[in-house]
Amino acid sequence: MVCTTEIQAAFILCSFMTFFGGLIILLAFRLILKFSKKWQTFKGTGIILELFSLGRIEHNPLRRLYFQRVFRDRIELLLSAQTVMGQVLAILVFVLSIGSLIIYFINSRDPVRKCSSHQDKTVPVDLSFNVFFTFYFGLRFWAAEDKIKFWLEINSIVDIFTIPPTFVSYYLKSNWLGLRFLRALRLLELPKILQILKVIKTSNSVKLAKLLSIVISTWFAAAGFLHLTFPLPSLFGQVENSGDPWLNGRNSQSMSYFEAVYLVTATMSTVGFGDIVAKTTLGRTFIIFFTLGSLILFANCIPEMVELFTSRKKYIKPYKAVKGKKFIVVCGNITVDSVTAFLRNFLHHESGAINMDIVFLGEAPPTLELETILKCSLSYTMFICGSALTFEDLKRVSMEYAEACLILANPLCSDLNAEDNSNIMRVLSIKNYCSHTRVIIELLQSHNKVFLSKIPTWNWSTGDNIICFAELKLGFIAQGCLVPGLCTFLTTLFIEQNQKVFPKHPWQKYFLNSLKNKILTQRLSNDFVGMTFPAVSRLCFVKMHLMLIAIQYRPQFHNCCSLILNPSAQVKLTKDTLGFFIAESPQAVKRAFFYCSTCHKDVYTPELIEKCDCKNSQQQALGPDIVVMKGNNKKFTCNSENQNFISREQESFLASTTFENRDGAYDSVEDTAEQLDSSGMFHWCRSTPLDKKRFDKSKPEFRNHIVACVFGDAQSALIGLRNFVMPLRASNYTRKELKDIVFLGALEYFQREWRFLQNFPKIHIFPGSALYTGDLHAVNIEQCSMCAILASPSKPLSSQLLVDTETIMATLNIQSLRISCPTPMPPVPGVSTASTFSKYQERRYQQIPILTELKNPSNIHFIEQMGGMDWALKGASLHLSTSFSRGTVFSANFLDSLLATAFYNYHVLELLQMLVTGGISPQMEQCLVQEKSYGIQADCATVTSRRSRCKLELLSLDHTILSDIEPRKTFGQLFCGSLDNYGILCVGLYRVMDEKEKNLEHKRFVITRPANDCHLLPSDLVFCAIPFSTACYKTENVSSNPSLENIANVTSLTPGRHRVGTEAEKASLRSSSQVYPLKLFTSSFFDQ
Repeated sequence: MVCTTEIQAAFILCSFMTFFGGLIILLAFRLILKFSKKWQTFKGTGIILELFSLGRIEHNPLRRLYFQRVFRDRIELLLSAQTVMGQVLAILVFVLSIGSLIIYFINSRDPVRKCSSHQDKTVPVDLSFNVFFTFYFGLRFWAAEDKIKFWLEINSIVDIFTIPPTFVSYYLKSNWLGLRFLRALRLLELPKILQILKVIKTSNSVKLAKLLSIVISTWFAAAGFLHLTFPLPSLFGQVENSGDPWLNGRNSQSMSYFEAVYLVTATMSTVGFGDIVAKTTLGRTFIIFFTLGSLILFANCIPEMVELFTSRKKYIKPYKAVKGKKFIVVCGNITVDSVTAFLRNFLHHESGAINMDIVFLGEAPPTLELETILKCSLSYTMFICGSALTFEDLKRVSMEYAEACLILANPLCSDLNAEDNSNIMRVLSIKNYCSHTRVIIELLQSHNKVFLSKIPTWNWSTGDNIICFAELKLGFIAQGCLVPGLCTFLTTLFIEQNQKVFPKHPWQKYFLNSLKNKILTQRLSNDFVGMTFPAVSRLCFVKMHLMLIAIQYRPQFHNCCSLILNPSAQVKLTKDTLGFFIAESPQAVKRAFFYCSTCHKDVYTPELIEKCDCKNSQQQALGPDIVVMKGNNKKFTCNSENQNFISREQESFLASTTFENRDGAYDSVEDTAEQLDSSGMFHWCRSTPLDKKRFDKSKPEFRNHIVACVFGDAQSALIGLRNFVMPLRASNYTRKELKDIVFLGALEYFQREWRFLQNFPKIHIFPGSALYTGDLHAVNIEQCSMCAILASPSKPLSSQLLVDTETIMATLNIQSLRISCPTPMPPVPGVSTASTFSKYQERRYQQIPILTELKNPSNIHFIEQMGGMDWALKGASLHLSTSFSRGTVFSANFLDSLLATAFYNYHVLELLQMLVTGGISPQMEQCLVQEKSYGIQADCATVTSRRSRCKLELLSLDHTILSDIEPRKTFGQLFCGSLDNYGILCVGLYRVMDEKEKNLEHKRFVITRPANDCHLLPSDLVFCAIPFSTACYKTENVSSNPSLENIANVTSLTPGRHRVGTEAEKASLRSSSQVYPLKLFTSSFFDQ
């Protein structure tokens, strides 16, 4: 049956008349409603008008009718698909729309000019579908708040242009294709239906489904437009099948629907084979605009679809654990910078071929930069997209078989607490999934460590460990305040230097060579059993060129190990003692294991000390310097059976403790008495209100004090100043040796920190800012021994280059100040040192000693410019800068390397924590926790033994007991002489950069572990590990003289220190020391 022009016009016009007629009616009612509200003349038509208004249901007059309101509420529930019936209705509409589209495909096989008879079986089926669509359209129209907006929605347009022709076909008893191809736009609802059916769950799957539905629906709709009719005033015909109307169809061509689909596909893909083309003007005009739109569609959708599809397949594949193949899982902050730093540090510890896989578990697909990095290490790295918070993803990475799980933190995030909390939740999820999995986590704030210890399956003995950035970072800075240059000295032992640098000055050669030294561990030869530490250290230094600085000591009959720095001669080495060395390579420290007292007795060439054949058959197997802990390994620790045998060498402190007011119980104790906390590790005092510790305008007579500049306000995250104060209040310093600490910053911030500082002695608060010179003079900064500028708390910034703005400006302000100090006369023979430095020739000026913390190490060039230094290593990293070599700048970015260190050799991390935090280590925390659990109280002798530990200091070659050592022309001679005579362990030098020039400010640089034959200079200062009871001055008649500190820049030295030399003095110290109990932190600790 041939369709006449009138029949085609009827099908086309019914759709357009319905659309435009309804739109005009809605607009008319909208205008009438606004007009009636303005003039208030149509009061009787309010109910009808409100039905088509913008107002919500509560403003509709029909709200008085209860059944109307209930009916609309039910409709909204059905349309929102929140109920089972609503979901069924949404799925049914989509399925019927696809069915109607299939009927269109079937009918499109016939010529376009042909009308199907009403007796066709597809006609009543399509009619029934459209009856249901009409009902669904009415429900949506009734529930719509804005009727006009609803009328212009894509789904409404599809219904308006496809439903009316169906009823026209029933009236005319003939059916024509018309605009039914618009049903293809219903495919845009595909993602919603797949989500209801729970076929897709992830965001990437939903996004892929949306892009796919857009492409397919556009594809079918465009093909239908080319195939079917296009309305014109004079003629209604097909675009290609009927030709142009003004040519009376003379350029028409026969084109089926699937040929139109083929043409659209070739056009969208920009291929254009040319076998099927548009010949009519209307068809070509459509192709012009469609080509532009398809290019945009392809350029945006297709590449993204391919990327989502390939990444989905690529990064959801599970990791298959192979027996005998070790692997670790890394999760948390997986970014380009964190992965690059981790791989560099982790792979550095691997010797030879890499035999361990690294599985990265990221919550988002990797970026192109990260993909490139992973491809460079494709043989031993794998990326899996997932979260450590879900058991399904933990199963995909085979967490139960992993050697360990390492959790990275983002130190530059704006919310430190949120970052820590997310990582703690990852630990909890991992431990719940597999309790024996070893976890090493990075935390940003120290007070969050307490949550990990409360996890039932957290176990230090199986290798679980915490790297707390705030604790270590502030500990490093505190050590740099106690001893100038010590911060740099300790940092160089843990950084990796891989850049090729060509020094231009002699001092740079010394500094670069010292960067090769690292902290390494090695089991000592059993031939050292029974020898004292000084004897073994001297032997290793002379014969093997190794510097032994500490040991892991396990007393006889005790199972509790402790790390001891430079132990006294009373400590005898036992079998399988673990030694800590400052050396260049793991191969070098193996000499300490291979040493044989018989074969190597007369050997003084280190390279000749190798494994010999006469070694005792019972000698332990070679223990490498790299120690990887397994979940079933046992670590020497305290347990319920040996609580009564806790060693006095044990240095324990519970990080989750605080000092609280004792309600006047110790009011009679004077501030000058030696008051210690219950662990014996730190000095203690009675709680003091903040108002008594703050000062405003009055200028106290501070001298040789420490100024700490803090940037923070009432809303800033706490940086944990307690971690900065604790090393400065370590009990291995006497009460008189403690320096006053003056905090300069916002009072509102210190009010939040004060409850953690109120029990530390000699702490003062000054409300102000380091950006104002008047505030700096108010804290008497001219007389300070060190000014530490702490980095500001994290803030959301547009650029990470601006995170150090306040710190750099404060450094600029302080470095602009100059202090005058007298210049001493040269030494005169026969005149004492004290009298020499009491006479002056002239006055000179020098800068205030300063230590600046940088969050972003790339900002070091600002500091270099301020110092006026010749940055010969321009363009290099912070650790190659002049300021770093001098010990005037610090950045915590190297702490990322400790994650790999903790995995391979957790002993090194314990030693570092003990050195920088004043005695705290995980081992010590664990022992003290168990002491409290079993109610064990340390007696006075135990507390005294805990405080009798070595301390790191700077000693002069001329004004201390080191001047009595002869000969001392080289560092090797000084090392042996100080160790033999005084038990002092020399580990480094603090040398003037250029003695030939008149260096009035005495700019010095750090030399870590100088060579044995390194010649000493008279102006050299020596980094020493000094026993607690060693007196460093030759006479007690040396009066306190600030000029000595200024000239030598030895701010940590004051005459009168280290005087506890006789037994009577030691007994007096023990009798004056008082110990006070500690309480666990309450919940108020976390209310920040």
